This record gives sequence, structure tokens and C-alpha cells, in this order.
Amino acid sequence: MIDKLSFDKPIYVLAPLAGFTDLPFRSVVKKFGADLTVSEMLSSNALAHGSEKTLHMLQKAPIEDPYSVQISGSQSDMVRRAVEVLNEYNGIDILDLNCGCPVPKVVGHGSGSSLLLNLPLMGDIIKTIKETSNKSLTSVKIRLGFEEKNHIDIAKMVEDSGADFLAVHGRTRAGKFKAAVDYDAIKEIKEAVSIPVIANGDIDSYEKAKWVLEHTGSDGVMIGRGAVGAPWIFHQLRTGSEDIDNNIKHDIIMEHFDKMIEFYGLHGVAMFRKHTHTYSKGYKGASALRNSVNHISDIGEYRAVIDDFFKNSEQVT
Repeated sequence: MIDKLSFDKPIYVLAPLAGFTDLPFRSVVKKFGADLTVSEMLSSNALAHGSEKTLHMLQKAPIEDPYSVQISGSQSDMVRRAVEVLNEYNGIDILDLNCGCPVPKVVGHGSGSSLLLNLPLMGDIIKTIKETSNKSLTSVKIRLGFEEKNHIDIAKMVEDSGADFLAVHGRTRAGKFKAAVDYDAIKEIKEAVSIPVIANGDIDSYEKAKWVLEHTGSDGVMIGRGAVGAPWIFHQLRTGSEDIDNNIKHDIIMEHFDKMIEFYGLHGVAMFRKHTHTYSKGYKGASALRNSVNHISDIGEYRAVIDDFFKNSEQVT
């Protein structure tokens, strides 16, 4: 047992995903099976300078326990200032350093996967978090390398710098999100370090998650894009059942909508349209539903339409 997070059996983690893993979505997957939820990636510069938008993103649902906040940064001093800000917030159990984001805007600032090009700096930032943080755990999210794979060196640097566990996205930065995920490399990392390892990358079904756990020997799986439009994957993993009842799907979708309205107010209606589009894939009449909700702005009307659709429509795939 490491504080609130036990690695005695595989853990199921919702990956941070910009624009999707906000508080409403995280609270839903937590309620229906995730062991750990992680905030969207937050800039250490923005935290250090007190950005209201960034501080608002720190909010968590009461059900999110344990809760991890992911930060990015390229300067130890700035990361230290960000951690000092986070130290003032209760309810955060884990600080996670992003060393994997491939987005040019992030890499261009020397953050995210850019840190894979400078392992001594990456190690220094991890040590800074570990030494400054008053949170229970420090974790790191990595890729297999920048252009070429040097995953063992990276993983050992993470461990030697004091991280309590790491999550591994099985691609290099050059591979972005399209190259084949190298699950063998994740297995090699698991065998090379003694801290827990969470596997990540293209885990988009119950069967795939179970296979990845078995193949890599990892201590858990982190699921991001595979949970968008199908957050019930965590319910499947938690219950150990490949089958998912349509009533459970309906309950999860409606819970998600209600949480969006609770958190965002009327604006939550417009924000839920993209979720309606992903949830309705594979349902008969999905196209008509999407066209319909694009013109609905009333909370009650929107709720009634999707409630009826997901309760009564047939799945064709």
C-alpha cells in the first residue's frame, strides 16, 4: 500500500486529456470504476503566476479520492514555485510531472516530451517536486524517447530521482499518436525498475486492457482517448465483465450530462454536444440525434432528448 493507492492488484487510471477530462468527466469515471483520476495538464508557469483559469482547473469532485494533479514545466525554480502554490490546496494526493506531451506548443517551451532530451534536467525537476511537495506521492508520465527510444535510461532516471511510480506512453515523441505502441518496451521498463509502472497507449477496449496488463506485467493501465465516448470501460474492468448492459451505459451518459450542467451551468449544454456525438456512435439514428442537439440550448429539452435516445435506441455496431 502506498498511502491511498494500492498496487496489490492492477489499478485503472484515467489519463489527462485536454478538453475532455474535466471535473464532470472525471467524477463519472471515478464513480463507475476508475481507481485514480488526473487533472488536465497545468502549466507550472501559469500556476506560479496565479492564473485564475488554471487555478479553477484544480477543482475536484468529492468522489475523486485519490486525486492527482499533472503539471508541466522546464525550469526547476518555476516548478518549485508552482508546487508551493499547490501545497496550499488540500485534497491533492499526487503531483505528476508530464514528460510525454508531444504538442509543438508545449515542446517548444522545453516542457512535456522535450524533457526527454535532457535527462539531468528532468531528474532535477523530479527531485524539486519531491523535495518541495507536501503531497503523498510524486509520479511521472513519460514516452519511450524523443526521436529514438532510450526508455530504460529514462525510466531509471525517473526512479533514481525519487518518483514513487511512473506511467509510460508506449511511443516516442516522434511517434505522436499514430505510430504503433511498443508494449514490449513497456514490459522492458517494468523489468528494469522497482517502482510501479502504469501502461498507456491505444488501450481502447476491455480486451485490450486485459491483454496489455498480461503482456507488459505492468501494475495498471492508464486510459485516455479509449475512454472518450466509452467511459464504461472502467466499469468493465472493475467488474471483470466484457459485457456492458445498455442500462449502465444510459446511466453513465445521463450522469455525465447532469454533472456538466452542475459544473458549467447553461454553457454545459453546448459543451456536451461533442460528448453526445461520441456517445452516439454505433447507435441507430445517431446522425439525426447529432443534427437535433446542435440546435438545442435548453437544459431540460436537451436532457429529455438524449434520455429518450440512449434509453430506447438500438445499437447497430
